[in-house]
Amino acid sequence: MGFRLSPEAREAGHRLHAHDTLGSTNSEALAQAEAGEAGPLWIVAQRQSEGRGRRGAAWVSREGNLAASLLWPVAGIAPEQVATLGFVAGLALVNALDDVAASHASEDTFRLKWPNDVLANNEKLAGILLEAAGKRAVVVGFGVNVLAAPDGLPYAATSLASLGCDADAADLLAALSRRFVEAARIWNKGHGFSSVRQRWLQRAAGIGAPVTVRLPDGTLHGLHDGIDEGGRLIILAPDGQTHTVTAGEVHFGSAATAA
Repeated sequence: MGFRLSPEAREAGHRLHAHDTLGSTNSEALAQAEAGEAGPLWIVAQRQSEGRGRRGAAWVSREGNLAASLLWPVAGIAPEQVATLGFVAGLALVNALDDVAASHASEDTFRLKWPNDVLANNEKLAGILLEAAGKRAVVVGFGVNVLAAPDGLPYAATSLASLGCDADAADLLAALSRRFVEAARIWNKGHGFSSVRQRWLQRAAGIGAPVTVRLPDGTLHGLHDGIDEGGRLIILAPDGQTHTVTAGEVHFGSAATAA
């Protein structure tokens, strides 16, 4: 598979390391950071054997799906601004998916689920994982079901192939690298997060709908009321109080009422 970056990404100084097999593209990006690399550097693999998701969960990536990580420089950027890179990544990914699936999907097909998932027709298509790489860089990992979704998951999952889209992982990486350049320019080292937030909300899943968030110390029920200027999830509780959530397991719709 001929992985490649877009001309826009190359012009912006992005580089690409492509591998046949890796345990984890995020782990390889972290190793590059430990060796002194600051990025922007894309790491991609045709096969990933030890992928991981949020909270250390395994992320199964079958051959033909996209497993890619971007080592992104963040020296001099405040930690609270660095944390909003996940929304930059999500915005870039849904726009890239629009590009490669243009003849098979509408803009409503792909939606962003807080904090770092992408849904297609309300089924999980992709996940994004941010990991700190010291003080100079952050790793932004992307896992996208291009050809197939894993079996035996506790939630509904889908793939681009299931939508009838014949784009491959190389096509998606090229589109993603271009769209990340665009989104990062809007973000402007965190100073433009307000604009990113507005765009993210336009593609957000479940706004105004019932939502349940499982927290370490309990469960919060209410209506999804968007995200605030720090990227925190806003929940409007039945008693009219507003709560903000920094991290938690989110369920929408019927899953929310059953959670």
